[in-house]
Amino acid sequence: MNLIPLPAFSDNYIWLLHHEGRALVVDPGEAAPVTQWLQENKLQLDCILVTHHHGDHTGGVASLQAKWNAKVYGPALENLPFSFHRLQQGDRVTWSGIDFQTLEVPGHTAGHIAFWAHPPQQDPLLFCGDTLFSGGCGRLFEGTPAQMLRSLDLLAQLPSQTRVCCAHEYTLSNLKFAIAVEPHNESLHQYKAHCEELRADNIPTLPAVLATELEINPFLRSRQPTVIDAVQKFASTSSIEEADIFGNLRLWKNEFK
Repeated sequence: MNLIPLPAFSDNYIWLLHHEGRALVVDPGEAAPVTQWLQENKLQLDCILVTHHHGDHTGGVASLQAKWNAKVYGPALENLPFSFHRLQQGDRVTWSGIDFQTLEVPGHTAGHIAFWAHPPQQDPLLFCGDTLFSGGCGRLFEGTPAQMLRSLDLLAQLPSQTRVCCAHEYTLSNLKFAIAVEPHNESLHQYKAHCEELRADNIPTLPAVLATELEINPFLRSRQPTVIDAVQKFASTSSIEEADIFGNLRLWKNEFK
């Protein structure tokens, strides 16, 4: 099973899996890079997974669907401008012998979903759209801090070697913020140096590894005393309510330069 990040727009990745001449893509906001790659590699697209309704994740779906007659799967609770199979928590999609589990992860959007699978003899895969980024998480456009915290808790419980296939190359900017939150986190500094080397060579920082994210991502660490203390100082609050801490952490990130 081969995993390819196809660059799109300025910082998106369209994730592509291929096996024995067949291909699956996740969140194709543009059709052109997918079509070009498929044609160059003589592959047939037969499955499209969509995590949420934003245009940079859905803009290329209709034309790809029409050109390749591919099946499309997406979130049951969101409206998408094309025909698709609606998925909810616990629903499964089987493609090329791989069983994708649907996870409901509202927060960035109200009906956002993610897909988790464990290909044979490979580390598991998580296609998480804009819910989880390396070193960060998505903005709360439609959901609440409590919802996003629950969603990230769900993802944090997945096997630690899960490959986290985020939809944007936001890693370095996220890590700059993470260091402001936890300046004495040595794992974070080491990871930032590693990612800087990758980007200097124009190599994606993704997929990330969930075990690493649990050590360095402040949004997965919002219950850690170091993160709580930093957020309380930023927000000038003594609240220790989990949703308050998480919400103020996200507000801090929104304002961070």
